[in-house]
Amino acid sequence: MEGYDVIIIGAGSVGTPAALAMARAGLRVLVLEQFPSQGQGSNKAAIGGIRATHSDPAKIRLCLRSLEMVRSWQETYGHNIEWTQGGYCFVAYREQEEQAFKRLLVKQKQYGLNIDWYDRDDLLKIVPDLNPEGLIGGTFSPEDGHCSTLLLGHALYDEAKRAGAQFRFNEHVLEILTAPGTDAPRRVTGVRTDKGTYAAPIVLNAAGPWAREVGALLGFDHPVTPDSHEGGITEPVAHFLGPMVVDIRPAPGSANYYFFQLHSGQVVFCITPSPNLWGFDRRETSVFLPMVARRMVGLVPRLANIRVRRTWRGLYPMTPDGSPLVGWMREVEGYLVAIGMCGQGFMLGPGLGELLARMVTRDTTAEDEETLQILSPYREFKGAEMLK
Repeated sequence: MEGYDVIIIGAGSVGTPAALAMARAGLRVLVLEQFPSQGQGSNKAAIGGIRATHSDPAKIRLCLRSLEMVRSWQETYGHNIEWTQGGYCFVAYREQEEQAFKRLLVKQKQYGLNIDWYDRDDLLKIVPDLNPEGLIGGTFSPEDGHCSTLLLGHALYDEAKRAGAQFRFNEHVLEILTAPGTDAPRRVTGVRTDKGTYAAPIVLNAAGPWAREVGALLGFDHPVTPDSHEGGITEPVAHFLGPMVVDIRPAPGSANYYFFQLHSGQVVFCITPSPNLWGFDRRETSVFLPMVARRMVGLVPRLANIRVRRTWRGLYPMTPDGSPLVGWMREVEGYLVAIGMCGQGFMLGPGLGELLARMVTRDTTAEDEETLQILSPYREFKGAEMLK
């Protein structure tokens, strides 16, 4: 039986950067993935935005670190991940959004975000094509941006392998092996798959929408439920849009929507359905495009004649309060979870991977412990994060 220090279940937005950070820390790491290659679960459906403009301090900290890593990635490692620092713009056409954004600014600035409120005329200088009718203003965070999900995922995978992490694809986890524990009734001893058995004292559940199924192998019922979201991309056009634009106003069938323009000219867009579409169905619908098109054209009339090339559907692994579950499970020694990213695994992953490595090497900081308390899988679920 092959032995490792850590086995990671899932080679996606969290599992791959965690493998990189752990391998760099000198750990023997094995990543098990049910799909044929890295990032073939929810990661490939992500649209690539990376922002630290959250309302939750834990997410702010993790994404600030992710941004730091991604901004310097090409210079440091040589991979072109198509990083574009266009910023994020949250628009306000109603007083309730204005007041909410202004309240959030206090916390966001406290945790080091470069973000400000801009009244109507100043915001139109940043995003000239916004519909000015009824526009009050909005926030803009210039250091946020976007990159290619596929290119960054592959770059993380390459570096993880270079650091010594091993990956096994097309391999389904059937059992998490345990034995009597010392600090808990049971302790992890390894994993059995449909292709082999591997020993390790630590197993990280980074299985995204499939996290609940993995937890059930140990008798846990992790509160993570997949929610289907659709995205799309247009034909390329001359560049006119700098930031990711986010409109959180609710409308029939949707809670919010967001879009940005790639450096190559295509506009990428996504919508948050309301009510949620629970389940694993990833087939495109006929409802999505008319719904999001009306909203986008209403916000940016210039989009009226642009042609859509394709749409797709991905899964958001949701928790009851819209924040991840990260921590050691007390009932089984050596079982670590980093699940329920709520559609933000791509932006949280690089920073979270480093935190997970510090957890495994028992080298967490006081700030880490505060972050982990916020994201604890044992917390009470109260409300939901505003900017989820």
